[in-house]
Amino acid sequence: MLRTQLAFLAFRPIQISLQQDFWRWFSFVMLVTWLAGVGRYWDHPSANFWQYLGVGSIAYIFCLSSLLFLIVWPLRPSNWTFPGVLVFVGLTSLPALLYAIPVERMVDLKTAQTINAWFLGVVAIWRVALLVRYLITSAKLHWFLVGTVSVLLLSGIVVALTLLNLEHVVFDIMAGIREEDASPNDSAYLIVLVLAFFSLWAFPIALVLYLGAVVYRQRLGGSS
Repeated sequence: MLRTQLAFLAFRPIQISLQQDFWRWFSFVMLVTWLAGVGRYWDHPSANFWQYLGVGSIAYIFCLSSLLFLIVWPLRPSNWTFPGVLVFVGLTSLPALLYAIPVERMVDLKTAQTINAWFLGVVAIWRVALLVRYLITSAKLHWFLVGTVSVLLLSGIVVALTLLNLEHVVFDIMAGIREEDASPNDSAYLIVLVLAFFSLWAFPIALVLYLGAVVYRQRLGGSS
């Protein structure tokens, strides 16, 4: 299973029989997701108790899987099942273990901020690339639909996370962070804030394109 996980992250073709091995794969991806969640916050100075326990990552895998499944389903994709989407989302959790590296204990604060920002960028781009590949190769969607779904999903998530202020600091950046309140994750939070600004413009455009695509695909399916 670990070899298959690594092959998946390397964008190599994999074969998983969910009809026979769903619960094995479900247990595997849940374990990896939980470990990534615990590692993400184990040395965070102001995380909530449930974040230290990794509960947020467990909730994330179900919420994101449900959201992705419901968004793509009206587009009439191939091989589209909730168990398949759940396992796919779980397989994208492993790169988040980068967040568990305590870089702030190895380097100065400014360098730690830069490294954590790079970690955020690498993990985000990696996951988006895996999503695009999954929608093209497994769901058999056209590249335009893949782009529309990706922008809609990602911009919606960024805006929602910013509004919820889950990291306790996003809005503090807007007002200016005091030196005594600085943390190694501040650069990463600033990136999220910039992405949120662009997402506020991208989301409504992607939503209109998505709704048009849904109407077209439904009419196309009904006439076939």
